[in-house]
Amino acid sequence: MLGGVLKHIPLMTALLLGAAGAQTVNLRILETTDLHTSALGYDYYQDKPTGEFGLEYTATLVQNARKEARNSLLFDNGDLIQGNPLGDFVARVNPLAEGQRHPMHAAMAVLGYDAGNLGNHEFNYGLPFLSKVLSAAPMPYVSANVYVDDGDGNPANDKNAFTPYLIQRKLVFDTQGRPYYINVGVIGLLPPQIMAWDKANLDGKVTTRDMVETARKFIPEMKAKGADIVVAIAHSGINADYVPGAENAVTELTKVPGLDVVLSGHSHQEFPGPVYKSIPGADITKGTINGKAVVMAGFWGNDLGIIDLKLNYDRKTQKWSIQDTQSAVRPIWDKTAKKNLVTPDPRIAAAVKQAHEGTLAYVRGKVADLTAPINSYWALTQDDPSVQLVSNAQIAYVKAALSSTKYKDLPVLSAAAPFKAGGRAGASYYTDIPAGTLAIKNVADLYVYPNTVQAVLVTGAQVQEWLERSAGQFKQIDPSKAEPQALVDESFPTYNFDVIDGVTYEIDVTQPNRYNSKGEVANAGAHRIKNLMYMGKPIDPAQEFVVATNNYRASGGGSFPGLTGKNIILQAPDETRQALIGYFNDQKTVNPTADGNWKLTPIPGATLLYTSSPTAQKYMPANATLVKTRDDGFAEYYIKY
Repeated sequence: MLGGVLKHIPLMTALLLGAAGAQTVNLRILETTDLHTSALGYDYYQDKPTGEFGLEYTATLVQNARKEARNSLLFDNGDLIQGNPLGDFVARVNPLAEGQRHPMHAAMAVLGYDAGNLGNHEFNYGLPFLSKVLSAAPMPYVSANVYVDDGDGNPANDKNAFTPYLIQRKLVFDTQGRPYYINVGVIGLLPPQIMAWDKANLDGKVTTRDMVETARKFIPEMKAKGADIVVAIAHSGINADYVPGAENAVTELTKVPGLDVVLSGHSHQEFPGPVYKSIPGADITKGTINGKAVVMAGFWGNDLGIIDLKLNYDRKTQKWSIQDTQSAVRPIWDKTAKKNLVTPDPRIAAAVKQAHEGTLAYVRGKVADLTAPINSYWALTQDDPSVQLVSNAQIAYVKAALSSTKYKDLPVLSAAAPFKAGGRAGASYYTDIPAGTLAIKNVADLYVYPNTVQAVLVTGAQVQEWLERSAGQFKQIDPSKAEPQALVDESFPTYNFDVIDGVTYEIDVTQPNRYNSKGEVANAGAHRIKNLMYMGKPIDPAQEFVVATNNYRASGGGSFPGLTGKNIILQAPDETRQALIGYFNDQKTVNPTADGNWKLTPIPGATLLYTSSPTAQKYMPANATLVKTRDDGFAEYYIKY
């Protein structure tokens, strides 16, 4: 934190002290984002330490970065309090007492953050819990585009649900060591989609607005109140396209007049980095978009985001201007050498010791006996037990919940997805549960989100379209090509690859995708879903079905056709993980097998390239072969039909 012993120097005195000679100030802005309760480098699902993530490692990068720059600010960009069993432990199992500091905040207090922003996952445990967390936070929070729902239909009189922005007066020193004060404006923004993703927690309580519209509203106000520079902490990703209400709006935010710096997040990616080289206006050498400094610092503390600003002060106009910027991300882990680049800061482990030990005791509790291992290494290529078990539990739960309702005689299907299937989270991000004791940690490994069980009423035609949207997981394969072709579209999140149990079907990946990334029909004549059957007969487009799913999907998460929140018939109070635990307790002994209700349509002569963990070779299908292990830790496999 800036300030120190000179924080009470009057502004005029500071300006006089710096009036002669160079008036250049170098200001470093540091970002953490999407920590998801990863205070430690500890994998609670595998119950073992890891050096690939954790704030305890990022903390050392923070200290190093501060030593290199006399003037620095440290911000967090949200998705802090949910993400692994530690978050569940302090929210559900051993809830925080009033006034008790969240363990993530206890860790962050060690580092002295200047401000924090709210992410979408801050709302997963409800507003009362969030209020409790924020009341004991060690730094102020900003969030500008969430409003109190007053129910009067007049947006003109709406009040912010949280502090929209701050103007922080910071003492800085120029390159000659002379002191100045600079007013740093900080505004927080998050995806308006929280209203769909956490509808059960937020409906009737708050509303949201577009991030860019909100920035355009408040930034002139911030400048009028004396902000010399304006930093937007935007829990939002970087996209080429923008429409009002967009989830990923950083590129458009850089066009807002008066906004100088954007701290990005949400997408679990790195900027500057090659994944964004094709974004219009992006300079991944300097780390700018449309000339504005931008950084996105990965996830789980695997990177520290750094923006270096060169500021000049004009004595005549008494205004600061940004002369130059440079953005970078610093990793904690060498992916090639597979080793840490820094040692952990022991103060972080000390700050969360009690919560960590409580979490370990919780996740080690037995649920049932498991007769065979469960893993998700091949879940994108074939029906998989890790998904099947979730569907079995959801169907059992929903049938029981609807047994005395008018829906009791309708067929119940289930939609579930492989949450942990590598991708941007890395080669170790797979479900891998050994046979033997099935513990709470394994249930959390099967189902990583604190979603609740919901059910929707759909027709057979809507089941078809649901699956067509899900089939966007795959690239289009040319059956005439002899060379290997990548099967999986890695830009499509695996949590959107819904497998619907209770019907049988094939996915023909030689066909173009029917839907685009926004859930809009892109190829009206295309159908990847073939031979969709119910009870051994072609599905009746008009027949009604109940589909067990979760609150995210039922409320419109993932932009699936026909899922807008209007056809929800069950909003259960229980989390899906609790439904899983109840199902496993009833089973007592769990035999993990998949029923093979879906498959990829065979493509004779084609070779499909599939990326998974090197460990996947232990469970390799008969038609697959290992090709190589890559420097990034993933392995490549060929699949032939």
